[in-house]
Amino acid sequence: MLQQLFSPSVQHTLDLIGIFVFAISGALLAVRKNFDVFGIAVLAEVTALGGGLFRDVVIGAVPPAAFTDLGYFLTPLLAALLVFFLHPHVERIQTGVNVFDAAGLGLFCVAGTAKAYDYGLNLTASVALGLATAVGGGVLRDVLANEVPSLLRWDRDLYAVPAIVGATMTVLCIHYEALTPFTSTLAAVTAFVLRLLAMRFHWRAPRAWNRRSTVREE
Repeated sequence: MLQQLFSPSVQHTLDLIGIFVFAISGALLAVRKNFDVFGIAVLAEVTALGGGLFRDVVIGAVPPAAFTDLGYFLTPLLAALLVFFLHPHVERIQTGVNVFDAAGLGLFCVAGTAKAYDYGLNLTASVALGLATAVGGGVLRDVLANEVPSLLRWDRDLYAVPAIVGATMTVLCIHYEALTPFTSTLAAVTAFVLRLLAMRFHWRAPRAWNRRSTVREE
């Protein structure tokens, strides 16, 4: 299905852009945690490739693309090298990095959903793996950095919800046989815009209703 939407070269280019931006966010967290150069490289690789690796293992697309395409493996290392030497400058353009990160979120949730469906999963499972593709690397990054994953924290702007919306739009298009380059791009752009709006207006998911706990908030 992905092959019907975009040419292989376009798919590959979009994948590398998303991988690079996700790797930047992982490398920046490693710098903030005072990791050494190896730690920076590991967090960059895990953040960029973790979600796709999880998806490919689940659907049986082995060996995963990250191990068969050298570009997928080297791109996070390039991002890590950039952050290692220029992290003060990268930090100053953090807003721009966040915008590209949102674009990667939109791209990966759609691509992950379509690939999962291509391998025989039902629509609901495809949405779940589309979400995992988009946010899985970030979860692994936070776990390795000894932090509560961002998408589980109430005090962080919506991240998983935009990916779920994009993945759901994708499976609805698949169900109604309307998945085209235009509709898949629309799904990715919708997730992208929702993420930007969440960052701009600090939209957050609600906590438990009628919360009366006296336990100190973390």
